[in-house]
Amino acid sequence: MGDKLKTIITLLDKKEKKEFVVGITAYNYPIARIADECGIDWILVGDSAGTCEIGYQTTIPVTMEDMITFTKGVVKGAKNSPVIVDMPFLSYQTTPDEAILNAGKFLQLGTSGVKIEGVKQKDNIKAIIDSGIPVMGHIGLNPQHYFQTGYKVIGKNKEEIKKTVDSAKILEEIGVFAIILESVTRELTQKVLEKSSIPIYGIGAGKNLDGQILVVNDILGLSFDFKPKFSKQYVNLEKIIRKAFIQYKEEVKEGRFPDDKHSYGIARQSR
Repeated sequence: MGDKLKTIITLLDKKEKKEFVVGITAYNYPIARIADECGIDWILVGDSAGTCEIGYQTTIPVTMEDMITFTKGVVKGAKNSPVIVDMPFLSYQTTPDEAILNAGKFLQLGTSGVKIEGVKQKDNIKAIIDSGIPVMGHIGLNPQHYFQTGYKVIGKNKEEIKKTVDSAKILEEIGVFAIILESVTRELTQKVLEKSSIPIYGIGAGKNLDGQILVVNDILGLSFDFKPKFSKQYVNLEKIIRKAFIQYKEEVKEGRFPDDKHSYGIARQSR
């Protein structure tokens, strides 16, 4: 028998037991491995890889090929934590068949499911679910809709609150196993929680949810000038890395590296 398969059942069980769930994004093998070994409950291969790893200004240019590459490394690193992957822009908006095919590619890599933004493609989302692929919903701020809405806090008026609560209902009805609420008011979060029976996880949605998720680059201080209010920086790796690079450069230029300790030689033979 091999390793026990990681599935969304793990997350659903935590909801039943009222256990708080901690998620994090990851885009490569080492970060996924560390997160997994630290007991992070689930890992998201976010399309935020576009802004965090490739340097795009939005997530919209991210392709299936990009996400497949990032996903391969994360799945290798995560031995215990379920891995969910973002369906990138245009990978699920066209036809149900294409949406199913693209979602299936991620499951074949070893993920536990996919995440899809919004409810506008609800028929395609349902088709993916009906094909046997677990789907996590994502409402509130939808970064893939940047050119329609920009980046803003959702839920400051009755219309936004009603629209988001209705979206949560639709997603639950068509069968998503959980929902991410991003960048919304505490009042909106409470309304969604009152109407939902599936796990609701937050990123910039207050504290009284079933779990939280943050972008790993924000946590580690690798977001440079972009620092969202809802995120917390736990360490400044940018500063640490800069110091290491400068020290390395200086040691090479001054002839201090490599030294004998970091060089190979012919071993002396004893008589």
